Amino acid sequence: MSFHATVLTLYPEMFPGHLGHSLAGRALERGDALIEPVNIRDHATGKHRNVDDTPAGGGAGMVLRPDVLATAIDAVSPEGDPRPRLLMSPRGRPLTQARVRELAEGPGVVIVCGRFEGVDQRVIEARNLEEVSIGDYVLSGGEPAALTLLDAVIRVLPGVMGNAESGTQESFETGLLEHPHYTRPAKWEGRAIPEVLTSGNHKAIEDWRQAQSLELTRDRRPDLLAGNDDQLAK
Repeated sequence: MSFHATVLTLYPEMFPGHLGHSLAGRALERGDALIEPVNIRDHATGKHRNVDDTPAGGGAGMVLRPDVLATAIDAVSPEGDPRPRLLMSPRGRPLTQARVRELAEGPGVVIVCGRFEGVDQRVIEARNLEEVSIGDYVLSGGEPAALTLLDAVIRVLPGVMGNAESGTQESFETGLLEHPHYTRPAKWEGRAIPEVLTSGNHKAIEDWRQAQSLELTRDRRPDLLAGNDDQLAK
């Protein structure tokens, strides 16, 4: 069974976007994954098919209406649908590689892409939406975030990467940032490949890569090491 992602959005033409190319594109062509964009506005009623309204209590911007969004969610994810319902939101829990792999092991996802000032809190609670963030910044809408999440998930689906081991040696997979990489030519602009990488000593190479990963993580993302006594002891 393929990974089935339904994306609720006001801009369905944004999908599959860049996911129609390279690894993800080939996965979609083979049927390993399916991305189904659904226009939220199709579930609005009334002459103008409004999907938003002014925020209660006043303030700038508009808020997605709970009745319209709930109708859209119910249409694509009826009772019994095992797929988690995600809302791309800057106030959500940060997306991690561990969560990416959890999602990849499931049947798919239903993703809600917010717009304007946000989504009525009542529909978040009533439809059990899991708020997910891809970083500490604000986008114009949830669509780029949804594409990022789907990119991360589709690439780790079984058979998508030519070499499955590639996905296990990357940043965050081991709790550390990935070590530096080098390739030919052996010397470029006066900079040589570290001798250990051309030594043929696999143990020395593995030790060097581990040390480089730890050094990079300590320098750039010390938060990843917090509480990880095993890594700090190395």
